[in-house]
Amino acid sequence: MLSLMAYDAGSAQGRFYRPSMFGGFSFFPPVIKTLLISNVVIWLIFRVFLPLFTLRGVPIFAIFSDYLALWPLGPNFWPWQLVTYMFMHGEFGHLFFNMLALWMFGMELEHVWGSRKFLLFYFACGIGAGIANLLIAPLLGQAAPTVGASGAVFGVLIAFGMLFPDRPIYLWFLLPIRAKFFIAAYIGLELFYGVTGTSDGIAHVAHLGGAAVGFIFLLIERGVVPGRGLINALSGMRPRPAGPEPHGTRRDDDIREARFYDIKNGSPIDRDTDVTQEVIDEILDKISRDGYQSLTDKEKRILNEASKKIH
Repeated sequence: MLSLMAYDAGSAQGRFYRPSMFGGFSFFPPVIKTLLISNVVIWLIFRVFLPLFTLRGVPIFAIFSDYLALWPLGPNFWPWQLVTYMFMHGEFGHLFFNMLALWMFGMELEHVWGSRKFLLFYFACGIGAGIANLLIAPLLGQAAPTVGASGAVFGVLIAFGMLFPDRPIYLWFLLPIRAKFFIAAYIGLELFYGVTGTSDGIAHVAHLGGAAVGFIFLLIERGVVPGRGLINALSGMRPRPAGPEPHGTRRDDDIREARFYDIKNGSPIDRDTDVTQEVIDEILDKISRDGYQSLTDKEKRILNEASKKIH
């Protein structure tokens, strides 16, 4: 379970326009919204509705839990549990803090990566967390049925810390801590509890497994570890051609000064003329819908220039 926290989206050191409550980034991009709704609905079904019914004296929700929670390797284990356990939660606090962290930190990741890539990342972390729990937890004497999205959420935390290391996170909404320090301390605590076998009813091994998969995913995505082509293929992203870039194109990181363009007709706009909020919102909506990689060079230049004016 994650501590209560918040972060300041306005101090991002990236290429993107600051999220706004009145336009721009969606606060509930498609995958995040679907995950939030599905987890809440499933919790209501299993914790509020099904406990009202029994079958031959056995609560129906307990019967479903036998097949949907992640059980240790043995007669009660089924392969699909590596996915279904992520949508099963215990008490309301367990659900609430997982969903809060998923929304707070996953929202921006989905905007940066696009929905398909974020969904791939989320399930990779969750399944990896489940496998780690199956293989390692019994060695530490912690074999027990596991439920919750915490493993996948820890992967999201790791990704956020790697992409936005200097973003301030407000612990209990009061104490500002940079993301890289906060997440490093949190992972350190999980490692301590996991190794010492603290019996607190929390699947620390699953948390660490999800964090490890998230870390490896980011290394692959950055080209440090082989496999980037596979991630791009699964994410529906076209790989960048090998060799020198075509004449007249530049990488995003090389853009320093740029002209504005009207994305509706492609005509240049004078540099001294302010680009309207409507144009910016159209670009941000496109990121929300299709991911940053879908932007044209002109749209990236507009966004890059707008971010300079803000920061």
